[in-house]
Amino acid sequence: MGYSLEVTDKDCYPNTTVLINKLGITDEKVLKENESFITSTIAAMLISKPLKPDFDFGDYKAIHYELFSELYEWAGSVRTINLSKTSTAFTAPERIEELGGKIFGRLKKLNYFVGLPKAKFVAEIADLYNTINMLHPFREGNGRTQRVFFMQLIQNAGYNIDYSEFNSEYLMISSIQAASGVMDNLISFFDNNII
Repeated sequence: MGYSLEVTDKDCYPNTTVLINKLGITDEKVLKENESFITSTIAAMLISKPLKPDFDFGDYKAIHYELFSELYEWAGSVRTINLSKTSTAFTAPERIEELGGKIFGRLKKLNYFVGLPKAKFVAEIADLYNTINMLHPFREGNGRTQRVFFMQLIQNAGYNIDYSEFNSEYLMISSIQAASGVMDNLISFFDNNII
């Protein structure tokens, strides 16, 4: 599903919707292929050897930077345009830093969910996932950043999750429902995939 942008060609090559990138790729399919290869390789490294595990908003942005810095000048920086997907409008860009600080501050207050029994842990993870998804701080790469961050966070709390066989379509539909206040399927997704 595509994004609906405030200005569709912002940060794109003239007369295209292809994001300006460090590789100079102007074909969207070729860019996606390169982006997928680069980010999946870096994601595997970040999962096996995480950045410092403070789990704050700075760390979240650092994960995005690591994943996308070979591709985009703005890697690790919050977006400057309004962004929506299907019927979901994400946080306005001028509020991202403030809300991001609050979201990650709450995570710290809850000791990163360490020591929670599985049912409570799953409920908190689903709520945080939805909250960060609604924040949607980056121009591109929010989902990939979330997957790396959540894998690290889940492992830090003594659990594990395997994204290799998960149903991305189900997660996307669950995320859309959660954005409308229906959390059941998102909770179910994490309950079924966290061990």
